[in-house]
Amino acid sequence: MDFEPRYTKEQQEFRSEVKEWLTEVLPEGLEFPADSNDLSYNGYLKLRELGRSLGEKGWLWPTAPTEYGGGGLSIDHAIVIEEELDEQGLSLPPYYDSGGRLGGASVLVWGSDDQKEHFLPPIFKGEVRTWQLLTEPGAGSDLAGVEMSAVRDGDDYVLNGQKVYVGSSHGAEMVWTITRTDPDGERHRNLSWFMIPTDTPGITIQPMDLLITSGEGGAGTGTKNTIFFDDVRVPAFNLIGGENNGWQVATTHLELEHGSGGSVRRNRLVDKLFEYATELKQNGHPLSADPGVRDLLVDVYVEAEISRLFGLRNYWMRHTRQQLAHEGPQHSLYRKQSGLRSAQAMLEILGPYALTNDPKWDRSDGHMEVFQRASIVAMHPGGTAEIQKVIMARRLGAGRQVREQAGRLE
Repeated sequence: MDFEPRYTKEQQEFRSEVKEWLTEVLPEGLEFPADSNDLSYNGYLKLRELGRSLGEKGWLWPTAPTEYGGGGLSIDHAIVIEEELDEQGLSLPPYYDSGGRLGGASVLVWGSDDQKEHFLPPIFKGEVRTWQLLTEPGAGSDLAGVEMSAVRDGDDYVLNGQKVYVGSSHGAEMVWTITRTDPDGERHRNLSWFMIPTDTPGITIQPMDLLITSGEGGAGTGTKNTIFFDDVRVPAFNLIGGENNGWQVATTHLELEHGSGGSVRRNRLVDKLFEYATELKQNGHPLSADPGVRDLLVDVYVEAEISRLFGLRNYWMRHTRQQLAHEGPQHSLYRKQSGLRSAQAMLEILGPYALTNDPKWDRSDGHMEVFQRASIVAMHPGGTAEIQKVIMARRLGAGRQVREQAGRLE
């Protein structure tokens, strides 16, 4: 059975336009290290430049409304843009920006007209990049247990507390976070959601010295940050969705983070694995000539294809406004568990070559070693595997009379 999408004549014509445009605007000298966040500052600036060019074209967030800086395009056009960037080894956006993919969606759903006009155009045009500030030392999977406080004081809120495991190698201009505004209130009804400029007085960003965390697509990075808030004054205008309604706002970006946003990207690591297994020799013969190795290569390919198709399905469902239920956490759970299985298969195929990034031995530019580490940690960020199972059960109505509804995306 063939699950691949079929392209219309209009899509193919648009593809030619995108290809030609990318040829003209792609910055020279872009490098793609194994760790997708391990970019030199110069490389990061080039990607930001590309983001602004995409934003001017309306292609950075192609399906977002034009009145807020998006492209107002159909899913047919959006898929083409994402596929052509993927061919260049790039994602959309071409840098880590949780604001557009997650936080921007929450503002679009829950913000007032004035808030949308103020916060969304800079994000959708690539003028600002944002971080999400959710996890705290005592609140991770149990996000409703956050302790960072926000107390109303006239036209401002005063925020105190800290967030951990935040961001990437380079700074962001804006952050969004969830805080506790009613310390004695009912759980899930005592939280509020804010958009905050990172240059606000009282914010301190401190890098965390980590062995590994997990980045998008299974890439690993040791660059995360702790962010401290000390009497940070934030205008009440920056409160999205109303006081003590932050959990409802959060359900939108959590729905997307848990897999409902989908993806059209391929797992390029599989291509590198096949090349590696062909180049690496044992007893004078390529590893890929071994029947057992070929079986494992097929297993990894199948795992990657299933995950890609789950992502493509969810991408289509979200952008065509289909009713989502368990599909998001289903994809997220499969992607997490599949990563572990694939890492084990790669280790069996390559042996110790999968565990080193020493140029004397490694022929994958570090990709295999990063994936071995990242596949373990990837079970946790964005909702642990156990959390995904709980969400799926609730959405399917297991043990409940009423099925849990997916977070609002429109």
